[in-house]
Amino acid sequence: MTATNLADVNIIDADGHVIDRDANLRKFIAEPYSRRQGSLLPNDVWDASMYGKLITKSPDLQTRLRDMDTEQIDISVLFPTSGFGVTQLPEKDYAAAFCRGYNDWIASVCAESPRLKAVGLVPFQDVEAAVNETQRAIGKLGLAGITVGSFGMKEHLGQPIYWPIYEELQKLNAPLLVHNSRQGPAGEIRFDTFLFRHTIGRPFETLLDCAALIYGGVPEKFPKLRVAFLECGCGWVPYWMDRMDEEWEKRKTEAPLLKKKPSEYITAGNWFYAAEPEESTLPYCLEKVGEDVLLFASDYPHWDGGFPYMTSTVRGRKDITDKQKENLMRNNAAKLYGWN
Repeated sequence: MTATNLADVNIIDADGHVIDRDANLRKFIAEPYSRRQGSLLPNDVWDASMYGKLITKSPDLQTRLRDMDTEQIDISVLFPTSGFGVTQLPEKDYAAAFCRGYNDWIASVCAESPRLKAVGLVPFQDVEAAVNETQRAIGKLGLAGITVGSFGMKEHLGQPIYWPIYEELQKLNAPLLVHNSRQGPAGEIRFDTFLFRHTIGRPFETLLDCAALIYGGVPEKFPKLRVAFLECGCGWVPYWMDRMDEEWEKRKTEAPLLKKKPSEYITAGNWFYAAEPEESTLPYCLEKVGEDVLLFASDYPHWDGGFPYMTSTVRGRKDITDKQKENLMRNNAAKLYGWN
C-alpha cells in the first residue's frame, strides 16, 4: 500500500478474523504432517456457541466484502481463530509445518482481493524455524506482520530466546501482534463457566505478555519494533502503566535493561492497543496512552463482535473528536502495519 492510495482509504480494520478450519488448511500442510489424525490443533473444552445459540459464521469472499462495505471498511487485516493454538504443540517440526501451511493458505485468501491483508504465524517452539518463516511470510508471501497467542508457551515473550524473531521483524519493518485466546492464564483451573473464562483469559494473558516484554527489555533492545496488543480493549493500559511503574521503581535491578519507566515505553509511539468501539474509558485512554497508538478492530465475524454497528458506534460518539476518530479508524493502523 502506498501513501497515494492510502489517502483514498476510508477505514482500516486492524483486527478481523478468518475461520481457519482444518478442511481449509490440510491441503496446504506438507506431507506427512497433513495426515495427522484428528484435529490439526488442540482444542479447549468449552463450547463458545452456547450449543448453537451463538453462531460464528464463516463468510465466503463475497459475503465478507459485502459486510465490509456495510461497515464502510476498506481494508481488513485478517488474524487466525483456531490457529493461535499452534503455541501448544509440543512437536517442533509439526508446529513449523502447520505455520507454513497456514501462511500459504491465508496468502491465497488475500490474493482474492486487495482489500484483504493478513498476518502470519511462526513456530515460537523453534526460533530458527520461526525466523526463517518470518522472512518467508513477510518477504515472499507479503503478509503484514507476525501474530502470537502466548498460551502454552514454555517461556514468556520477553525471554532472550525469542529475540532473533523480534530482530528479524524490526529488520523487515513488520510488527509483532500479541493476540491471545480465551484459554489463558495457563494452568488456571477455577473457571466454572465459559463466561468466567472468556472474561478473564484473554486480558490477563495479555497483561502478562506486556509486562514480560517490558521487563525483559524488548523495547530497549528493539526500539524500532512495532508491537500491538489486540482483542481486549485499551482500558487496561493506563492501569498497567501505573502498576508497572510502581513495581519497577522499587526493584529496578530485576529489569536491568530498562533505561526508562515502563510507561514511557508503552507511550513511546510504536506500541499499539486495540480499542473497543463502546469503551467508556476511550477518551481517558486517548489522553493517557496517546491519540496515535489506539486502533479500531472489528473482530468480525466472531459471535461477540458488534457487526454491523462497529464503525457507526465509533463515528456516533460525542466524547472524542473527528481527528481522534480518523486516527483510530485509519491512520494508526496504517502506521502499525507500515503502510504510510
